[in-house]
Amino acid sequence: MTDTPPTPDERPGTPEPAGSSPPTEPVPTAAPAEPGPPAPARPEDERPASAGRSTPQPQAADAREALVAVRDEVGKAVVGQGAAVAGMLVALLCRGHILLEGVPGVAKTLLVRSLAASLDVGTKRVQFTPDLMPGDLTGSLVFDARDGEFEFRPGPVFTNLLLADEINRTPPKTQSALLEAMEERQVTVDGTPHGLPGPFLVAATQNPVEYEGTYPLPEAQLDRFLLKVVLPVPERDDELAVLRRHASGFDPRDLAAAGLRAVASAADIDAGAAAVRQVQVSDAVLGYVVDLARATRTSPSLALGVSPRGATALLATSRAWAWLSGRGYVTPDDVKALAVATLAHRLMLRPEAELEGTSVTSVLHSVLSSVPVPR
Repeated sequence: MTDTPPTPDERPGTPEPAGSSPPTEPVPTAAPAEPGPPAPARPEDERPASAGRSTPQPQAADAREALVAVRDEVGKAVVGQGAAVAGMLVALLCRGHILLEGVPGVAKTLLVRSLAASLDVGTKRVQFTPDLMPGDLTGSLVFDARDGEFEFRPGPVFTNLLLADEINRTPPKTQSALLEAMEERQVTVDGTPHGLPGPFLVAATQNPVEYEGTYPLPEAQLDRFLLKVVLPVPERDDELAVLRRHASGFDPRDLAAAGLRAVASAADIDAGAAAVRQVQVSDAVLGYVVDLARATRTSPSLALGVSPRGATALLATSRAWAWLSGRGYVTPDDVKALAVATLAHRLMLRPEAELEGTSVTSVLHSVLSSVPVPR
């Protein structure tokens, strides 16, 4: 189980950062989840996204403002899970995917539905079950009697935001059918590749406490998720806020009635992703990321450390977090803020460490405290 990324900083008295310097919002925690990065803040200055495109694109500052506003919209339906929203925004900007883990009833599905309602993009939901076949996900060939030919009928994976609900309840054959879509942004049916629309994000959910009738994701497939975020049980004040909303008539099945509207578009995501690629990373910070990855490989408590792909993922999420926080360069604090959510699900404990009650998260925190931070 991994830590939740921290919520973005917020300006006191306002629900979301709206200017040059962000205030902070406390992040609800629940063992073993801990705070991660702060919430995205709007910057004082920012360079426009890459120019030279044939169609007008939002400037980077406008794109960031729109994406940060998504947290306000999601907050109309979900209380106390701002860190998970921040993680999904980072995944979108990095063209990655996110695994949401939490006990039933902490609003995993509602969170993804609220994010979809806040973005002007296509979205679909698939409830993973033991009898779900790969073709039910990717699509299949259907015989058209009028033309006498087989025609490809796209499955639900052909969308921008796919909610893969309870992904560990479907057999490995169907789980692996999602791998090509996640990694290659295409599916192949009868030898013919079919490209997926962009942007494309898989937000998968799973329950960490129920194992009967489930098919745990293997390490190789977990590694395909850019981030894994644990949704904690809300703090008392947040839980009171949830009950007050329901007492006043809030219906989680009707997000439009809650006032949610699309505040960011696919163009904003594209502009943000282009701006993230321009974020500068010094050689010292690059060395810090490599040293963290190498330290996990030599940890006596770990049977499997961070691979080079994991180090690359940490670099990508750190750049996205720096941009959301209003900076054009990455600091060691950005790396630390995203380390647990980006790396913990890529690690494997040794059996003896597991028997001693050691957790992956505690080992990763030890690594973070032992590797020298560049000045």
